[in-house]
Amino acid sequence: MPAIKIGIVAGEASGDLLGSNLIAAIQQRIPHVTFIGICGPKMQALGAKTLYPMDWLSVRGYVEVLRNLKKILGIRKHLARYFLNNPPDLFIGIDAPDFNLALETRLKAKGIPVLHYVSPSIWAWRKERLDNMRRAVDHVLTLFPFEKPFYDEKGIAATYVGHPLADMLPLAEGMLQTRKKLRLDTESQVVAILPGSRLAEIDHLGPLFIKVMIRISEQLPQVQFLLPFINKETRQRFEEKIPHSGALPRMVLMFGHAHEAMTAANVVLLASGTASLEAALIGKPMVIAYKMPCLSWLLLRRKAYLPWVGLPNILANETLVPEFLQKAATPTAVSEAVLSYLKDAEKADKIKSRFIQIHQELRQDTANRAAGVVEKILSSKKKGHIAI
Repeated sequence: MPAIKIGIVAGEASGDLLGSNLIAAIQQRIPHVTFIGICGPKMQALGAKTLYPMDWLSVRGYVEVLRNLKKILGIRKHLARYFLNNPPDLFIGIDAPDFNLALETRLKAKGIPVLHYVSPSIWAWRKERLDNMRRAVDHVLTLFPFEKPFYDEKGIAATYVGHPLADMLPLAEGMLQTRKKLRLDTESQVVAILPGSRLAEIDHLGPLFIKVMIRISEQLPQVQFLLPFINKETRQRFEEKIPHSGALPRMVLMFGHAHEAMTAANVVLLASGTASLEAALIGKPMVIAYKMPCLSWLLLRRKAYLPWVGLPNILANETLVPEFLQKAATPTAVSEAVLSYLKDAEKADKIKSRFIQIHQELRQDTANRAAGVVEKILSSKKKGHIAI
């Protein structure tokens, strides 16, 4: 039996995890399958061959992207040439839309079936990307149920496969066990503070979150605050914003361990982003606050067509958790929202029960559902057409 060849490109660690789970599921279904493209260490451990180090694509921020743009464009050009000269039976682009969509467009135009895994955030700001998706892909695998109707409306084949985090995280987390592991007071109330993973987010949200912690401490002096930072630079930038005088809240600054910090907390205060989804899957009441430069905000709000930015609210299709954006993100408003959860156990319990429902809805055995779509596309290709 001839080997099936799948081209595959992942651009960062989250894509490597998604890709490795998908590869393992495909290998269970299809014998004699090979994978080649840009793969991280987890994908390579399963036999996938990488033509370039995945780290070369894992650049963040405008400055870093511009600095590496020539190299990144060169990689994409070489990949396109390679796959056009050595056509795979299927190409799978995992997330990284700014890199993958242009590559996928070229491959699809030459008749190579294209599957894109993880919908770009068309539901947040960039609905115009749907036209680009039509040109680039034959099928999209979406992680959220509300994404598929957008593609259905445009006649783009899409399958909802669930979110891998929902498969990985248990429905109930051990809060007290985690507090003991972190050597925290098991009796005090704990608030996890996540002001973002980028320096610009720390600059915009750090002063706000510090004022919020001070206000909460004035009413509830025993509250402990856990602040996990992604690296030394973000932690140092935050520390620069802490006042040198006056009473300070009980803060524990951490490197990493965001999951543990949220698990140990009664309430989470965070910037909008995927952390809000993780907090919901852990079952934590949360408050979302976000600020950005005014011009960027005005441009993004003009493109937005959903009334929320937080994934828990979008998934629930209602204002399940409070969002404070731009001018609405004041120390008074945000601190009162956090305090309302700390002071009202019944309110906190209600939100937790809703989060369990969301968790169950997103728990779909994602890798196996995605592998089933891959198998269907490959099977139909043998018959002379591409299954959509």
